Amino acid sequence: MQIYLDYSATTPPRPEAIAAMQAVFTSSWGNPSSLHEWGGRAATVLEQARMQVAAFLNAADPESIIFTSGGTEADNLAIMGVARSYTTPQHIIISSVEHSAITEPAKLLQQWGWDVTYLPVDSNGRVNPLDLQAALRSNTVLVSIIYGQSEVGTIQPIETLGNITRSAGALFHTDAVQVAGRLPIDVQNLPVDLLSLSSHKIYGPQGAGALYVRPEVKLVPLLCGGGQEIKLRSGTQAVPTIAGFGTAAQLAAEEMPAETARLIALRDRLFAHMSDLPYLISTGDRLARLPHHVSFYLNSKQITGKTIVRQLNLAGIGISAGSACHSGKLSPSPVLLAMGYSDLAALAGIRLTLGRETTQADIDWTAMVLKQVIERLIPTHTSNSLFTPHLLHG
Repeated sequence: MQIYLDYSATTPPRPEAIAAMQAVFTSSWGNPSSLHEWGGRAATVLEQARMQVAAFLNAADPESIIFTSGGTEADNLAIMGVARSYTTPQHIIISSVEHSAITEPAKLLQQWGWDVTYLPVDSNGRVNPLDLQAALRSNTVLVSIIYGQSEVGTIQPIETLGNITRSAGALFHTDAVQVAGRLPIDVQNLPVDLLSLSSHKIYGPQGAGALYVRPEVKLVPLLCGGGQEIKLRSGTQAVPTIAGFGTAAQLAAEEMPAETARLIALRDRLFAHMSDLPYLISTGDRLARLPHHVSFYLNSKQITGKTIVRQLNLAGIGISAGSACHSGKLSPSPVLLAMGYSDLAALAGIRLTLGRETTQADIDWTAMVLKQVIERLIPTHTSNSLFTPHLLHG
C-alpha cells in the first residue's frame, strides 16, 4: 500500500492535462510566433490557455497573465521586475516566512544597496497588519507577502495587507502558489498588483507557471530576446506544458467548491487522529489554514523531522520535513525559527499535504502508522525535554 501525502511539493498531472499536452505534441507543435498555419495553431493553443488561467483568477484581461517556467520565475519576475524599473535603490518589504524564491532575490537587492524589511510573524506564522503599517516608508515601492505558507499552512490576511500597501502607494505582490486551486482567487476584488502561480501545484505539468500583472503595472523583463509574453518574458513559449497548465486551471476552478470542502474534512480528521500524541505538536494557524495542509513538530530532543519522513517512506507513505525545497539539508527550518521555535524544534517539523487522490482510508492508515512510528522512536519511559517555542509576540 502506497499513500502520497506531499501535494504541496508537487501534484500528479491529471489525465486531462496530459491529454492536452499530447494534442499539442502531435498537432500544434509549431512556434506560436510564426505567421504560418503551424504557428497559428500553436498560438491558438497558447491564447486559449491564457484565457483559462485568466478565468481561474477572474482576471478581466487575459494579457495580464504572463507565462513563466514556474512559481520561482514568477516570483523573481515580480521582485526583480519592479526593482529593475528604478535607477536608484529603494525599499521593499517581505515577510519572514517567504519562500526562497522571494528571500533570495531580496538578499540580492540588499547587495545592490536596497533596503529590505523582513516583517515578523507570530507563533502561528501570521503577519500583524500593524507591523506592515509601521514598516512602510515614503520610498517603499513593493510589498511581497506569501498568501499560504507551504510549510505550516498558515494563510495571511492578504486583503488587509494589500489595502494597507495600496493606501501607501506601493505595489503589492503575493505568492499564491499553495492557495491556487484550493481557495478562490479573484484579482478583480483582491488588492494585489502581482500574483504568482505554479502549474504543478494544481495537477498540471511541471515547468509552467504564471505571473498575474495588473494592467498599468510596469515591470522590466529579466530575459532579453524576442519579446514574447507581452514583452515581459522572451523565449519561445513551452506550448505543451502551458496547454496542460490551462486545462488544469480550468478544471481546478470547476471542482474547487466540492474538493476544498472534502480536503478540509480530511485535514481535520487527521488532526483529530493525532491530537492525543503528547510529543506531536501542531504548527501553523489552525483556523486561517490551507484546506489540504497538516503540519507538526516532534517535541523530542532525539528525533528530527527527516527521521519521521524516512520511517514513513519505508511504510509506503510519502510526507515531507518542512519545505521540500530544503529537504536535502539538515538545518533548522527558517520558517519555524521565524515563528519563534527553538533550533531543536525547527529541525523536527513534518508536513502532510492532501490531494485529489487522498481518501479517508488513507488518512486513517497514515495516522495509525505515524503513531506507531513515533511511539517506537520515543518510548513512554524515555526522558524528553518538552521544549516550548519562544514566542515572538505575546
